[in-house]
Amino acid sequence: MVGTSNVCENNEVNMGSFLKWCSVSLGDIILRGKRLEASVYDVEAKQARQLIRSGKFPITTIGGDCGLATSYTGARFKRIWVEKSNLPIYQPSAIVDIKPTPDGYISHLTKTNIEALRVKKGQVLMTCSGTIGKISYVSETLDNKIFSHDLLRINCKDIVDQGYIYAYLKSKVGNKILLTNSYGAVITHIEPEHLATVPIPNASQDIKKKIHNLIVHSFELRDDSNRLFDEAMTMLIQELNLPEIDVLKKQSVSDNAAVESFSVKLSELAGRVDASYHIPIVKTITDHLKKYAKEVTTLGNPNVCAEIILPGRFKRVYVEEGYGRVFIGGKQLGELDPSNKKFLSLVHHKDRIAKQLEIHENMTLITCSGTIGKVALVGKQWENWTANQHIIRVVPASKQIAGYINVFLLSDYGHELITHYTYGSVVDEIDDNHVQQIPIPLLKNISVQDNINSLVLLANQKRYEAYNLEQQALEIMDQEVIYAK
Repeated sequence: MVGTSNVCENNEVNMGSFLKWCSVSLGDIILRGKRLEASVYDVEAKQARQLIRSGKFPITTIGGDCGLATSYTGARFKRIWVEKSNLPIYQPSAIVDIKPTPDGYISHLTKTNIEALRVKKGQVLMTCSGTIGKISYVSETLDNKIFSHDLLRINCKDIVDQGYIYAYLKSKVGNKILLTNSYGAVITHIEPEHLATVPIPNASQDIKKKIHNLIVHSFELRDDSNRLFDEAMTMLIQELNLPEIDVLKKQSVSDNAAVESFSVKLSELAGRVDASYHIPIVKTITDHLKKYAKEVTTLGNPNVCAEIILPGRFKRVYVEEGYGRVFIGGKQLGELDPSNKKFLSLVHHKDRIAKQLEIHENMTLITCSGTIGKVALVGKQWENWTANQHIIRVVPASKQIAGYINVFLLSDYGHELITHYTYGSVVDEIDDNHVQQIPIPLLKNISVQDNINSLVLLANQKRYEAYNLEQQALEIMDQEVIYAK
């Protein structure tokens, strides 16, 4: 018999820890090289496989000759990076973002079959190296995008299996089975042939179709939300007559200088002697906004933001799911339903949660430590969740300006205005005082500003609907497939 208990980081305590145990046959021990460490025999994984075997439906596999799908990864290649090209490339971890951004641009001279790296609509994608087991479905947003080689592309033999396999691998039971081998040991890298050993209930066509349609509709709503965000961004740029950010950067430095340099008046130092704080692009953007906006104010203006909150540092007490509030970090802000959620104890953090940590619909979140300036709008699905102290909460003065604030801070111009406040020699930081000083333009045409705001809020609503549809699909997967008897 082997046992395990939950282990936490030094600054974290898990009050939901309890002993987990199972029996292991002598045959399993021999097959595992006579290993006696509990970690080799994952208790939950063994229970998950037993649950699938004893379920209502016959078992098949995801991959393999008789499985529901085929899969492949790309060939390894050396990237030739360029400043800009028509070949943006995305990292595998970006598949879970609602609106992913490219990691950079590669040259046409890159020696690989670039077309083979493109993902296609209807594929199920899976991260298979580093952080493994993240799942996505290719809809319009990801279609034809170039991803690096270490991303597993799953092609289903039957269309209805696309959403079905996605939902199964997103479920707690399916994902646990995916990440462990038949003996329970955690897998550190997934190859296409591994899917031939991943069991999946072969449910009826009616159930598969029901799940598939919900997943497809969910991703269609995400695509709609992205189009609305793009439309709002286009309206903002047109109303402020903003050129591309690269054009503004060229305008902000002298072409005559032997090296890229700039001067700063002593009266403008503001106590900062780091060059990054004084980069000319910030003044160029601000001057341009003053020229075309009705008014350039700051986020600290009470007519724009009711409050800007930076939580204090604290020692976290985690609990099991169902016993605390969902707790997320900056890396998860781009996701609709963040993976690897933790749960913060209400008993130990009740007051801090209510005053500092809780997030609410239409807040704008800004990462302020490590990666600076990652921006997200809180959807209704995150209502009353909590986020860590590395995220600043921007509370809008009203719903009538919440979406407008978010889209400006999401823009390339807003990003430059946020990140120039960065300080720190090892870990980059900004704080709530900096965020209060960020310039924000108010438009001359108030109806355009209202339209921008409405488009963003509508996009956020569609993401909430997309979240609900996916949760419905996962509920059907649990109740009518995995736990069905």
